[in-house]
Amino acid sequence: MPNDEICNMWQGQGIGSAPFTLEEIRRKSGKFRSRIARRNFREYFVSALLVPYFGYCAWTAGSPMMQAGNGLMMAGLVYMMYQLHKRAAASAAPGDMGWKTCVAFHRAELERQRDALSGVWKWYLGPLVPGLAAIMTASCIAGFRRSARAGMLTLVSAGLVALALWWVGRLNQKAAAKIQKQIDALDAIATAA
Repeated sequence: MPNDEICNMWQGQGIGSAPFTLEEIRRKSGKFRSRIARRNFREYFVSALLVPYFGYCAWTAGSPMMQAGNGLMMAGLVYMMYQLHKRAAASAAPGDMGWKTCVAFHRAELERQRDALSGVWKWYLGPLVPGLAAIMTASCIAGFRRSARAGMLTLVSAGLVALALWWVGRLNQKAAAKIQKQIDALDAIATAA
Protein backbone atom coordinates (compact mmCIF):
# COMPACT_ATOMS: atom_id res chain seq x y z
CA MET A 1 0.00 0.00 0.00
CA PRO A 2 1.24 3.49 -0.71
CA ASN A 3 2.07 5.58 2.37
CA ASP A 4 -0.86 7.95 1.72
CA GLU A 5 -3.37 5.10 1.96
CA ILE A 6 -1.82 3.81 5.20
CA CYS A 7 -1.89 7.32 6.64
CA ASN A 8 -5.55 7.78 5.62
CA MET A 9 -6.51 4.42 7.18
CA TRP A 10 -4.70 5.28 10.41
CA GLN A 11 -6.29 8.72 10.64
CA GLY A 12 -9.71 7.33 9.78
CA GLN A 13 -9.73 4.91 12.70
CA GLY A 14 -10.94 7.51 15.13
CA ILE A 15 -9.97 7.81 18.72
CA GLY A 16 -12.01 4.87 19.96
CA SER A 17 -13.40 4.58 23.45
CA ALA A 18 -11.56 4.12 26.71
CA PRO A 19 -11.68 0.57 28.13
CA PHE A 20 -13.31 1.96 31.28
CA THR A 21 -15.66 4.87 31.56
CA LEU A 22 -14.97 7.75 33.89
CA GLU A 23 -17.71 6.48 36.21
CA GLU A 24 -16.11 3.01 36.36
CA ILE A 25 -12.73 4.50 37.28
CA ARG A 26 -14.38 6.69 39.93
CA ARG A 27 -16.26 3.67 41.29
CA LYS A 28 -13.05 1.61 41.50
CA SER A 29 -11.23 4.50 43.13
CA GLY A 30 -14.06 5.02 45.64
CA LYS A 31 -14.18 1.33 46.50
CA PHE A 32 -10.41 1.28 47.03
CA ARG A 33 -10.60 4.43 49.18
CA SER A 34 -13.38 2.88 51.31
CA ARG A 35 -11.35 -0.28 51.86
CA ILE A 36 -8.32 1.78 52.92
CA ALA A 37 -10.44 3.94 55.23
CA ARG A 38 -11.92 0.83 56.93
CA ARG A 39 -8.45 -0.71 57.34
CA ASN A 40 -7.07 2.49 58.84
CA PHE A 41 -10.06 2.85 61.17
CA ARG A 42 -9.45 -0.68 62.50
CA GLU A 43 -5.78 0.12 63.05
CA TYR A 44 -6.58 3.40 64.84
CA PHE A 45 -9.26 1.73 66.97
CA VAL A 46 -7.06 -1.16 68.09
CA SER A 47 -4.13 1.16 68.76
CA ALA A 48 -6.37 3.51 70.75
CA LEU A 49 -7.26 0.54 72.97
CA LEU A 50 -3.71 -0.76 73.25
CA VAL A 51 -2.01 2.53 74.18
CA PRO A 52 -3.87 2.86 77.52
CA TYR A 53 -3.44 -0.89 78.13
CA PHE A 54 0.34 -0.64 77.76
CA GLY A 55 0.26 2.52 79.87
CA TYR A 56 -1.47 0.63 82.64
CA CYS A 57 1.01 -2.25 82.29
CA ALA A 58 3.93 0.20 82.45
CA TRP A 59 2.47 1.78 85.58
CA THR A 60 1.88 -1.52 87.37
CA ALA A 61 4.86 -3.57 86.08
CA GLY A 62 7.17 -4.98 88.71
CA SER A 63 10.47 -4.67 86.86
CA PRO A 64 12.11 -1.68 85.22
CA MET A 65 12.62 -3.65 81.99
CA MET A 66 8.92 -4.50 81.83
CA GLN A 67 8.04 -0.84 82.51
CA ALA A 68 10.42 0.26 79.74
CA GLY A 69 9.02 -2.33 77.33
CA ASN A 70 5.44 -1.22 77.92
CA GLY A 71 6.46 2.43 77.56
CA LEU A 72 8.23 1.60 74.31
CA MET A 73 5.11 -0.18 73.08
CA MET A 74 3.04 2.94 73.77
CA ALA A 75 5.54 5.09 71.89
CA GLY A 76 5.72 2.58 69.03
CA LEU A 77 1.94 2.50 68.67
CA VAL A 78 1.64 6.28 68.66
CA TYR A 79 4.40 6.51 66.05
CA MET A 80 2.73 3.79 64.00
CA MET A 81 -0.63 5.62 64.06
CA TYR A 82 1.05 8.86 62.99
CA GLN A 83 2.86 7.12 60.13
CA LEU A 84 -0.30 5.30 59.07
CA HIS A 85 -2.07 8.64 58.78
CA LYS A 86 0.89 10.27 57.02
CA ARG A 87 1.70 7.45 54.60
CA ALA A 88 -1.56 5.62 54.01
CA ALA A 89 -4.58 7.81 54.72
CA ALA A 90 -7.39 7.41 52.22
CA SER A 91 -7.66 10.40 49.89
CA ALA A 92 -10.87 11.37 48.14
CA ALA A 93 -10.73 12.20 44.46
CA PRO A 94 -12.08 15.59 43.44
CA GLY A 95 -15.37 15.14 41.62
CA ASP A 96 -14.60 17.35 38.64
CA MET A 97 -11.71 15.35 37.15
CA GLY A 98 -11.63 14.12 33.59
CA TRP A 99 -10.87 10.53 32.60
CA LYS A 100 -7.07 10.85 32.32
CA THR A 101 -6.80 12.91 35.48
CA CYS A 102 -8.98 10.43 37.37
CA VAL A 103 -6.85 7.50 36.17
CA ALA A 104 -3.68 9.38 37.18
CA PHE A 105 -5.14 10.17 40.62
CA HIS A 106 -6.19 6.55 41.20
CA ARG A 107 -2.77 5.33 40.04
CA ALA A 108 -1.04 7.73 42.45
CA GLU A 109 -3.21 6.45 45.31
CA LEU A 110 -2.39 2.85 44.41
CA GLU A 111 1.32 3.71 44.35
CA ARG A 112 1.10 5.41 47.73
CA GLN A 113 -0.56 2.38 49.33
CA ARG A 114 1.88 0.00 47.62
CA ASP A 115 4.83 2.00 48.93
CA ALA A 116 3.35 2.10 52.44
CA LEU A 117 2.83 -1.67 52.44
CA SER A 118 6.30 -2.32 51.00
CA GLY A 119 7.95 -0.31 53.79
CA VAL A 120 5.88 -1.78 56.60
CA TRP A 121 8.95 -2.89 58.56
CA LYS A 122 10.23 0.68 58.72
CA TRP A 123 7.15 2.44 59.99
CA TYR A 124 4.64 -0.16 61.22
CA LEU A 125 6.31 -3.28 62.61
CA GLY A 126 9.78 -1.93 63.31
CA PRO A 127 8.68 0.63 65.93
CA LEU A 128 6.99 -2.16 67.91
CA VAL A 129 10.04 -4.43 68.01
CA PRO A 130 11.97 -2.65 70.83
CA GLY A 131 8.97 -2.72 73.16
CA LEU A 132 8.12 -6.32 72.32
CA ALA A 133 11.77 -7.35 72.75
CA ALA A 134 11.99 -5.71 76.17
CA ILE A 135 8.67 -7.23 77.32
CA MET A 136 9.61 -10.70 76.06
CA THR A 137 13.10 -10.49 77.60
CA ALA A 138 11.67 -9.41 80.95
CA SER A 139 9.09 -12.22 80.73
CA CYS A 140 11.76 -14.82 79.90
CA ILE A 141 13.94 -13.69 82.81
CA ALA A 142 10.97 -13.86 85.20
CA GLY A 143 9.94 -17.24 83.74
CA PHE A 144 13.39 -18.81 84.17
CA ARG A 145 13.53 -17.49 87.75
CA ARG A 146 10.34 -19.45 88.48
CA SER A 147 11.35 -22.65 86.69
CA ALA A 148 13.04 -23.94 83.57
CA ARG A 149 9.67 -25.02 82.20
CA ALA A 150 8.12 -21.58 82.69
CA GLY A 151 11.16 -19.98 81.07
CA MET A 152 10.96 -22.29 78.07
CA LEU A 153 7.24 -21.58 77.64
CA THR A 154 7.96 -17.87 77.67
CA LEU A 155 10.75 -18.38 75.16
CA VAL A 156 8.37 -20.29 72.88
CA SER A 157 5.88 -17.44 73.25
CA ALA A 158 8.57 -14.98 72.20
CA GLY A 159 9.26 -17.12 69.14
CA LEU A 160 5.55 -17.11 68.27
CA VAL A 161 5.45 -13.32 68.56
CA ALA A 162 8.46 -13.08 66.21
CA LEU A 163 6.75 -15.47 63.81
CA ALA A 164 3.57 -13.38 63.92
CA LEU A 165 5.56 -10.23 63.09
CA TRP A 166 7.21 -12.00 60.15
CA TRP A 167 3.81 -13.25 58.96
CA VAL A 168 2.27 -9.75 59.11
CA GLY A 169 5.25 -8.40 57.18
CA ARG A 170 4.87 -11.14 54.58
CA LEU A 171 1.13 -10.45 54.19
CA ASN A 172 1.88 -6.79 53.59
CA GLN A 173 4.46 -7.67 50.94
CA LYS A 174 1.88 -9.84 49.17
CA ALA A 175 -0.68 -7.03 49.35
CA ALA A 176 1.90 -4.63 47.86
CA ALA A 177 2.46 -7.08 44.99
CA LYS A 178 -1.31 -7.24 44.36
CA ILE A 179 -1.51 -3.47 44.24
CA GLN A 180 1.41 -3.42 41.79
CA LYS A 181 -0.61 -5.71 39.51
CA GLN A 182 -3.49 -3.22 39.69
CA ILE A 183 -1.08 -0.41 38.78
CA ASP A 184 0.21 -2.44 35.83
CA ALA A 185 -3.36 -3.10 34.65
CA LEU A 186 -4.21 0.58 34.98
CA ASP A 187 -1.10 1.48 32.97
CA ALA A 188 -2.19 -0.93 30.24
CA ILE A 189 -5.65 0.67 30.16
CA ALA A 190 -4.23 4.20 30.07
CA THR A 191 -1.84 3.23 27.27
CA ALA A 192 -4.64 1.62 25.24
CA ALA A 193 -6.94 4.64 25.62
